[in-house]
Amino acid sequence: MEFAENNPWKRAQTQLQKIAKQIDLPNILLARLLEPDRTITVSLPVQLDNGSIEIFHGYRVQHNNILGPYKGGLRYHPQVSMDEVRALAFWMTMKCAVVDIAMGGGKGGITVDPKQLSERELKALTKTFAQRLAPVIGPTNDVPAPDVNTNPTIMRWIVEEYSKIVGKDSPAVITGKPVEDGGSQGRTEATGYGGGYVLLNVLEKISMMKPGLTVAVQGFGNVGYYIAEFLAKKGFKIVAVSDSKEGVYVPDGIDPEKVLETKKGRGMLANCYCKGSVCDMQNCKKITNEELLELEVDILVPAALENVITDLNADKVKAKLILELANGPLTEQADAILEKKGIPVLPDILSNAGGVCVSYFEWYQNMHNEQWTKEEALTKLEKQMNRVTDEVFTMKEKYQVTFRDAAYMVALERLKKANK
Repeated sequence: MEFAENNPWKRAQTQLQKIAKQIDLPNILLARLLEPDRTITVSLPVQLDNGSIEIFHGYRVQHNNILGPYKGGLRYHPQVSMDEVRALAFWMTMKCAVVDIAMGGGKGGITVDPKQLSERELKALTKTFAQRLAPVIGPTNDVPAPDVNTNPTIMRWIVEEYSKIVGKDSPAVITGKPVEDGGSQGRTEATGYGGGYVLLNVLEKISMMKPGLTVAVQGFGNVGYYIAEFLAKKGFKIVAVSDSKEGVYVPDGIDPEKVLETKKGRGMLANCYCKGSVCDMQNCKKITNEELLELEVDILVPAALENVITDLNADKVKAKLILELANGPLTEQADAILEKKGIPVLPDILSNAGGVCVSYFEWYQNMHNEQWTKEEALTKLEKQMNRVTDEVFTMKEKYQVTFRDAAYMVALERLKKANK
């Protein structure tokens, strides 16, 4: 089998072309999906606190809007690969389609290290960015959201500036806002919980559900914590978690809430609490991120970085099933190896789509002047994730393909239908 070079955009294009052949996607639609609709670059001069002027560069990739307004995050990061951004915008198109919401795919941000700026400088930069983007974003055109190094406060600044420019309050231009500014209840938990709903649904379908299934979670940020919390409450045994620095393995099981409390207090996962008491090193082993991926567990959840399972370590993976909550955590080569080993992979465009689903709920609430409770938002999320997981599973069984191929098939069939 030939593989695309390990470039996220090349990989996305290869995946698209492969599935297009299987479902007879019209050539004109394939051509449109193979490249973004529009790529915007902007110049952002900002006066720094010391009086000097620095010019930053911003961008927005609008991949496709067949189903609705472009949707996707804004990242503030010093090293940005446009191939990565194009791929992320494409994956947003696929994610919105597979989860069946009326939105398309986009991505963008600024080449900057926000930690090097004061709050005043960061706000000035953000407001300048909003001014430059104002002609090409909007509630019915393009709806950005937070991403790497951006947060609800930065989203609020963009709403403020955009609203000033258009002359009216426009909360629906952005999602991921503070709840008091029109953000949605349940957005914080959405990606982790959405992945949990997908996992429970599939485990029942493949007759793998049983009490005490063991789980290892790589990445203990917002997404990793909420999937661990969700699964622990459902009776799964979380035996390993990790962050960017280190991991911890506890065969008897970890209480995610205690781990989070201790990490916040001490800054180290290895100082965690397990089942309410301090771990001793006989039962609590410090491990690396690489070692976590190779643990003998039932469920492995890569919830941090892309390309963590590759052709170099895929043969060492002993998990019985992988739930992708990071974007692109497996390379194409790793996918092929795991398929040969018979290890199912629940793909990112389905598994982590809970976040964009609740982002859509936020936009919908803003557009209709509604405010749902957290229970309402999460109940709607569970129903939506279960429905689309059923569709992906049906497609998988019909064509006898992987979950990843089936998810792309569902997404492309929706786009094909809407493009008529």
